Amino acid sequence: MKLRIYLTFDEATVREPIIWKLAKEFDVITNIRTAEVKDHMGLVGLELEGESDVVEASVKWLESQGVHVEPIEQNVIEG
Repeated sequence: MKLRIYLTFDEATVREPIIWKLAKEFDVITNIRTAEVKDHMGLVGLELEGESDVVEASVKWLESQGVHVEPIEQNVIEG
């Protein structure tokens, strides 16, 4: 499954290598589609690809790290 999401990083999380940690922790492919990162905030459009249960677990993990996760419209892509 592929899932497209927006990640919003606040001042506490913007300097952490969270997407790198995500790829090391979970068996998912990460594809950054868009990003705007500043000193105090960051917004990343991310595509996750992997088994459905692993993708869902990775989203929960992102939220547990303090990252706000929002789905992008028509976010599930079969393939």
